[in-house]
Amino acid sequence: MAEGLARRLGTGDAVVVGLSAMIGAGVFAAFAPAAAAAGGSLLAALALAAVVAYCNATSSARLAALHPESGGTYVYGRRRLGPLWGYLAGWGFTVGKTASCAAMALTFGSYVAPGAARPLAVAAVVALTLLNLFGVQRSAAVARVIVVLVLAVLAAVIVAGLAGERPPGTPGAGLPGSGPWGLLQGAGLLFFAFAGYARIATLGEEVRDPARAIPRAIGIALGVTLVVYTLVAVAALRTLGASGLAGSAAPLADVVRRAGAPWLVPVVGAGAAVASLGALLALLLGVSRTVLAMARERDLPGVLAAVDPERRVPRRAEAAVGAAVVVLLLVADLRGAIGFSSFGVLVYYAIANACALTLSRAEGAPVKAVPVLGLVLCLVLAFTLPLASVLAGVAVFAVGLAVWAVRRRARGSRA
Repeated sequence: MAEGLARRLGTGDAVVVGLSAMIGAGVFAAFAPAAAAAGGSLLAALALAAVVAYCNATSSARLAALHPESGGTYVYGRRRLGPLWGYLAGWGFTVGKTASCAAMALTFGSYVAPGAARPLAVAAVVALTLLNLFGVQRSAAVARVIVVLVLAVLAAVIVAGLAGERPPGTPGAGLPGSGPWGLLQGAGLLFFAFAGYARIATLGEEVRDPARAIPRAIGIALGVTLVVYTLVAVAALRTLGASGLAGSAAPLADVVRRAGAPWLVPVVGAGAAVASLGALLALLLGVSRTVLAMARERDLPGVLAAVDPERRVPRRAEAAVGAAVVVLLLVADLRGAIGFSSFGVLVYYAIANACALTLSRAEGAPVKAVPVLGLVLCLVLAFTLPLASVLAGVAVFAVGLAVWAVRRRARGSRA
């Protein structure tokens, strides 16, 4: 059975996968809690999140070009810092993003038919898992369609919010808690919406000419996302004000409604549903590749390391991830999983930046200040998230450490 995955993705395909992960359902919901935290400093919080994303993207791009394998920071952590750090990155990513898969699937079901959200969520996971089993190129083609549709919807929201007259009585920008702590909390919540470029790195084994294509794809995807998010934030603040945005349950729908284009409300709902599917597709791809990498190193059962000899996809890892998400959907409502998933992603990138600090100039090391700033800001943002998110994130990593210790002791006793 073939051990490696096929390099079938070009730069454009990698950009599309990153965009489908970043410009997902988060853009339709993340600005409200971020505005509640940052208040009138929302744009500053967005800028800070973008700085963190730039540092992380730069570090990840250099590492992915040097280690173009499935698994992303799990692989870099093992190679550059040692097995435990790689394991912690892989554990946090796999657990957090599996929960995020369930959250995205439920979000899709809720937008399409709230009364049948769970069955629709299960159907979406099964359908996208089957799609992934037919090859990464087909997944990238579907992601391309999703990205175009979502960008079209967001363009409509931006035009409505910026071109329409500012509604009379729009609330002001000032909100309690918009000081430094609120700014950091807002940036931490908004960073979650930028984190999809990790999917490009986790697909490193399937990208053609990875040393050139991966850094370029990460940079393009991050740049496009920043422009889109900035325009959405400006349109939302102009139409709703910071306090109105903070209190909105469906902020982009409220933007078009207050801007005098209520006919766009169902279009925004459809866009959010499609964006959820795009995020779910990219998440399933990323988690399955990390599971594959962990199985190769026996941090997960080795049976999951199998690669389909014909389609060259990690079929067992993909099937296992799909099954795990379906089980989660059947037993829990994880739409609140964004909190500990955000914590896990920030720790994941903190490890990536620490790995980048070990690169030499000959290996393409970035300017030292970039990974240092990325590492510090990731840890600061992680621990300024809402307390429940921090506690849940710490608990996830504590369980991971316990599993690591038990497995290590079991291996030692067998030796």
